[in-house]
Amino acid sequence: MEFVKLNNGVKMPILGYGVYQINPRECERCVSDAIEAGYRSVDTAQAYHNEEGVGKALRYCGVPREELFITTKIWLNNYGEAKAAASIDESLGRLQSGYIDLLLLHQPFNDYYGAYRAMETAVRMGKVRAIGVSNFYPDRFIDLAEHAEIKPAVNQVETHVFNQQTAPQRIMERYGTQIMSWGPFAEGRNDFFTNGTLEKIGAKYGKSVAQTALRFLIQRGVAVIPKSTHKERMVENLDVFDFVLTAEDMAAIAVLDKGESLFFSHYDPATVDLFMQWEKEL
Repeated sequence: MEFVKLNNGVKMPILGYGVYQINPRECERCVSDAIEAGYRSVDTAQAYHNEEGVGKALRYCGVPREELFITTKIWLNNYGEAKAAASIDESLGRLQSGYIDLLLLHQPFNDYYGAYRAMETAVRMGKVRAIGVSNFYPDRFIDLAEHAEIKPAVNQVETHVFNQQTAPQRIMERYGTQIMSWGPFAEGRNDFFTNGTLEKIGAKYGKSVAQTALRFLIQRGVAVIPKSTHKERMVENLDVFDFVLTAEDMAAIAVLDKGESLFFSHYDPATVDLFMQWEKEL
């Protein structure tokens, strides 16, 4: 496994296991399989409703807690300083852990400044090792990074071959912030798994489209958290450290970048309305 060093010195595996959209009843089994396959980083969130499953897997996996890296995220309805502080303790309880390795703000809406202050306090109290954000576009990211006492260690954003986030990544680097990809397979959109460029390049190394796409991101310094409920796929996704893409390969994949989301834009009022509805429902 390769690691990245965050801006506070904490080491994080560059490749982890994501549990977005994994049914809470199935999460413990999936995380247990992932840890058995070799993963040491797991990414969850309050909004996924499966922190408890992650916690149970951590408790019974047999791997010492200090060898694992656990990420979770605060959801919008827990924003504001007091609510966020209480929600951190609730997440710790569900995760059955004395600390969280990386805690992120999930979305750039509501009182995220108050929530971020609560996260800074949690770092000082030893409840959290590193803090950051998720889905913060450059404008809100810069604003928060300039005014926060603890600079974001990570910004987790939609990043895949069709939306490569090269300009935002350069902005993050100004603050020592690590870019992390959610949706590294674009959730299969835009015929991802049958893309001719990825198939052709992968074939040279005996690798799949998924492995080639992950390798491309890793070589760009992007941390990735692919998700699968099938153990054989978990193993495959982890097997990306025994080959290196050439400069020509990297350039060919770079051409696939469309420079826009395949899902939604946080600048779109309809998207914001949708998140406000989700906040009320949760």
